[in-house]
Amino acid sequence: MSRHRNKNRIEKFAHTPEEEAQEQKVENQEAAAQEEIPETGGEDEGKPAEETAESLLEKEKEKVEAEKKKYIYLMAEFDNYRRRVSQEKLDLIDTASKGVINDLLPVVDNFERALKSLEESEASESAKKGTELIYKQLLDVLKKKGVTEIEAMGKELDTDEHEAVAQIPAPEEDLKGKVVDVVQKGYKLNGKVIRFAKVVMGI
Repeated sequence: MSRHRNKNRIEKFAHTPEEEAQEQKVENQEAAAQEEIPETGGEDEGKPAEETAESLLEKEKEKVEAEKKKYIYLMAEFDNYRRRVSQEKLDLIDTASKGVINDLLPVVDNFERALKSLEESEASESAKKGTELIYKQLLDVLKKKGVTEIEAMGKELDTDEHEAVAQIPAPEEDLKGKVVDVVQKGYKLNGKVIRFAKVVMGI
Protein backbone atom coordinates (compact mmCIF):
# COMPACT_ATOMS: atom_id res chain seq x y z
CA MET A 1 0.00 0.00 0.00
CA SER A 2 2.87 2.41 0.89
CA ARG A 3 4.61 1.65 -2.42
CA HIS A 4 1.44 2.62 -4.29
CA ARG A 5 1.18 5.86 -2.36
CA ASN A 6 4.83 6.74 -3.01
CA LYS A 7 4.32 6.08 -6.70
CA ASN A 8 1.30 8.37 -6.68
CA ARG A 9 3.32 11.09 -4.95
CA ILE A 10 6.09 10.84 -7.56
CA GLU A 11 3.65 10.99 -10.45
CA LYS A 12 1.38 13.75 -9.07
CA PHE A 13 3.58 16.49 -10.45
CA ALA A 14 2.88 15.26 -13.96
CA HIS A 15 -0.90 15.35 -13.51
CA THR A 16 -3.42 18.16 -13.70
CA PRO A 17 -5.32 19.21 -10.53
CA GLU A 18 -8.39 17.35 -11.78
CA GLU A 19 -6.36 14.17 -12.19
CA GLU A 20 -4.81 14.61 -8.77
CA ALA A 21 -8.26 15.02 -7.24
CA GLN A 22 -9.41 11.85 -8.98
CA GLU A 23 -6.36 9.96 -7.74
CA GLN A 24 -6.93 11.20 -4.19
CA LYS A 25 -10.50 9.97 -4.38
CA VAL A 26 -9.30 6.55 -5.49
CA GLU A 27 -6.80 6.45 -2.62
CA ASN A 28 -9.51 7.32 -0.13
CA GLN A 29 -11.73 4.54 -1.46
CA GLU A 30 -8.88 2.03 -1.21
CA ALA A 31 -8.14 3.08 2.37
CA ALA A 32 -11.81 2.72 3.28
CA ALA A 33 -11.88 -0.74 1.69
CA GLN A 34 -8.80 -1.77 3.72
CA GLU A 35 -10.49 -0.65 6.95
CA GLU A 36 -13.54 -2.85 6.22
CA ILE A 37 -11.39 -6.01 5.93
CA PRO A 38 -11.75 -7.93 9.29
CA GLU A 39 -8.58 -8.35 11.31
CA THR A 40 -7.04 -11.74 11.95
CA GLY A 41 -8.46 -13.41 15.06
CA GLY A 42 -12.06 -12.26 14.56
CA GLU A 43 -15.30 -14.25 14.70
CA ASP A 44 -14.21 -16.67 11.97
CA GLU A 45 -11.38 -17.88 14.18
CA GLY A 46 -13.77 -18.49 17.07
CA LYS A 47 -15.89 -21.01 15.18
CA PRO A 48 -13.17 -23.67 14.77
CA ALA A 49 -12.38 -23.33 18.49
CA GLU A 50 -16.03 -23.84 19.41
CA GLU A 51 -16.28 -26.83 17.10
CA THR A 52 -13.12 -28.33 18.67
CA ALA A 53 -14.55 -27.91 22.19
CA GLU A 54 -17.81 -29.56 21.18
CA SER A 55 -15.90 -32.40 19.54
CA LEU A 56 -13.82 -32.96 22.69
CA LEU A 57 -16.94 -32.88 24.84
CA GLU A 58 -18.61 -35.45 22.60
CA LYS A 59 -15.57 -37.72 22.82
CA GLU A 60 -15.54 -37.47 26.61
CA LYS A 61 -19.24 -38.33 26.69
CA GLU A 62 -18.56 -41.39 24.56
CA LYS A 63 -15.76 -42.44 26.93
CA VAL A 64 -18.05 -42.06 29.95
CA GLU A 65 -20.77 -44.08 28.23
CA ALA A 66 -18.28 -46.83 27.35
CA GLU A 67 -17.03 -46.97 30.96
CA LYS A 68 -20.63 -47.07 32.19
CA LYS A 69 -21.44 -50.03 29.92
CA LYS A 70 -18.27 -51.80 31.07
CA TYR A 71 -19.26 -51.22 34.72
CA ILE A 72 -22.76 -52.59 34.16
CA TYR A 73 -21.32 -55.64 32.36
CA LEU A 74 -18.86 -56.30 35.22
CA MET A 75 -21.62 -55.95 37.80
CA ALA A 76 -23.78 -58.45 35.89
CA GLU A 77 -20.83 -60.85 35.64
CA PHE A 78 -20.17 -60.55 39.37
CA ASP A 79 -23.83 -61.12 40.19
CA ASN A 80 -23.86 -64.26 38.01
CA TYR A 81 -20.65 -65.45 39.68
CA ARG A 82 -22.13 -64.88 43.15
CA ARG A 83 -25.27 -66.82 42.26
CA ARG A 84 -23.26 -69.63 40.72
CA VAL A 85 -21.05 -69.95 43.80
CA SER A 86 -24.08 -69.90 46.10
CA GLN A 87 -25.77 -72.59 44.02
CA GLU A 88 -22.62 -74.70 44.03
CA LYS A 89 -22.46 -74.46 47.82
CA LEU A 90 -26.10 -75.49 48.11
CA ASP A 91 -25.52 -78.38 45.72
CA LEU A 92 -22.48 -79.46 47.70
CA ILE A 93 -24.41 -79.39 50.97
CA ASP A 94 -27.31 -81.20 49.33
CA THR A 95 -25.01 -83.86 47.89
CA ALA A 96 -23.24 -84.37 51.22
CA SER A 97 -26.57 -84.60 53.08
CA LYS A 98 -27.97 -86.96 50.49
CA GLY A 99 -24.95 -89.26 50.79
CA VAL A 100 -25.12 -89.42 54.60
CA ILE A 101 -28.89 -89.93 54.67
CA ASN A 102 -28.73 -92.67 52.02
CA ASP A 103 -26.26 -94.47 54.28
CA LEU A 104 -28.65 -94.11 57.22
CA LEU A 105 -31.73 -95.46 55.43
CA PRO A 106 -30.61 -99.12 55.71
CA VAL A 107 -30.19 -98.48 59.45
CA VAL A 108 -33.81 -97.32 59.57
CA ASP A 109 -34.85 -100.48 57.69
CA ASN A 110 -32.98 -102.64 60.21
CA PHE A 111 -34.61 -100.82 63.11
CA GLU A 112 -38.03 -101.59 61.64
CA ARG A 113 -37.12 -105.25 61.21
CA ALA A 114 -35.80 -105.37 64.77
CA LEU A 115 -39.03 -103.85 66.13
CA LYS A 116 -41.09 -106.36 64.18
CA SER A 117 -39.00 -109.23 65.52
CA LEU A 118 -39.28 -107.91 69.08
CA GLU A 119 -43.05 -107.69 68.74
CA GLU A 120 -43.18 -111.33 67.65
CA SER A 121 -40.72 -112.49 70.31
CA GLU A 122 -40.99 -112.84 74.05
CA ALA A 123 -38.61 -109.94 74.68
CA SER A 124 -39.22 -107.75 77.69
CA GLU A 125 -41.27 -104.61 77.44
CA SER A 126 -38.26 -102.51 78.40
CA ALA A 127 -36.28 -103.91 75.43
CA LYS A 128 -39.14 -103.18 73.07
CA LYS A 129 -39.67 -99.65 74.38
CA GLY A 130 -35.94 -98.89 74.39
CA THR A 131 -35.54 -99.98 70.78
CA GLU A 132 -38.65 -98.08 69.73
CA LEU A 133 -37.40 -94.94 71.48
CA ILE A 134 -34.08 -95.04 69.61
CA TYR A 135 -35.94 -95.63 66.35
CA LYS A 136 -38.16 -92.60 66.91
CA GLN A 137 -35.15 -90.43 67.76
CA LEU A 138 -33.50 -91.44 64.50
CA LEU A 139 -36.65 -90.61 62.55
CA ASP A 140 -36.86 -87.18 64.27
CA VAL A 141 -33.26 -86.38 63.28
CA LEU A 142 -33.97 -87.35 59.66
CA LYS A 143 -37.17 -85.32 59.65
CA LYS A 144 -35.30 -82.22 60.83
CA LYS A 145 -32.89 -82.70 57.91
CA GLY A 146 -35.79 -82.65 55.45
CA VAL A 147 -36.38 -86.40 55.07
CA THR A 148 -39.96 -87.56 54.56
CA GLU A 149 -41.41 -90.99 53.84
CA ILE A 150 -43.12 -91.60 50.50
CA GLU A 151 -46.73 -92.66 50.90
CA ALA A 152 -47.41 -95.83 48.96
CA MET A 153 -49.83 -98.25 50.67
CA GLY A 154 -53.24 -98.14 48.96
CA LYS A 155 -52.06 -95.56 46.41
CA GLU A 156 -52.10 -95.85 42.64
CA LEU A 157 -48.73 -96.50 41.05
CA ASP A 158 -46.72 -93.28 40.61
CA THR A 159 -43.59 -93.97 38.61
CA ASP A 160 -42.06 -90.74 39.92
CA GLU A 161 -42.07 -92.19 43.43
CA HIS A 162 -42.86 -95.91 43.24
CA GLU A 163 -41.10 -98.90 41.75
CA ALA A 164 -43.33 -101.92 41.16
CA VAL A 165 -41.41 -105.14 41.90
CA ALA A 166 -44.29 -107.64 41.78
CA GLN A 167 -48.01 -108.11 41.12
CA ILE A 168 -50.46 -110.23 43.10
CA PRO A 169 -54.24 -110.69 43.08
CA ALA A 170 -55.82 -107.80 44.93
CA PRO A 171 -57.30 -108.84 48.28
CA GLU A 172 -60.14 -106.39 47.70
CA GLU A 173 -61.84 -105.11 44.56
CA ASP A 174 -61.00 -101.48 45.25
CA LEU A 175 -57.28 -102.32 45.55
CA LYS A 176 -56.94 -103.45 41.96
CA GLY A 177 -54.30 -101.38 40.22
CA LYS A 178 -53.12 -100.05 43.57
CA VAL A 179 -50.29 -100.78 45.98
CA VAL A 180 -51.17 -103.70 48.24
CA ASP A 181 -47.76 -104.13 49.91
CA VAL A 182 -44.54 -102.19 50.44
CA VAL A 183 -41.35 -104.23 50.16
CA GLN A 184 -39.07 -101.29 50.94
CA LYS A 185 -40.06 -97.80 52.03
CA GLY A 186 -39.15 -94.84 49.86
CA TYR A 187 -37.94 -91.46 51.03
CA LYS A 188 -37.62 -87.86 49.86
CA LEU A 189 -35.04 -85.26 50.83
CA ASN A 190 -36.41 -81.71 50.69
CA GLY A 191 -39.07 -82.84 48.24
CA LYS A 192 -36.70 -84.81 45.98
CA VAL A 193 -36.82 -88.59 45.79
CA ILE A 194 -33.63 -90.16 47.16
CA ARG A 195 -35.01 -93.70 47.26
CA PHE A 196 -38.00 -95.08 45.38
CA ALA A 197 -40.59 -97.07 47.28
CA LYS A 198 -40.52 -100.71 46.17
CA VAL A 199 -44.11 -101.87 46.04
CA VAL A 200 -46.37 -104.80 45.12
CA MET A 201 -49.33 -104.04 42.88
CA GLY A 202 -52.79 -105.60 43.09
CA ILE A 203 -54.32 -106.99 39.90
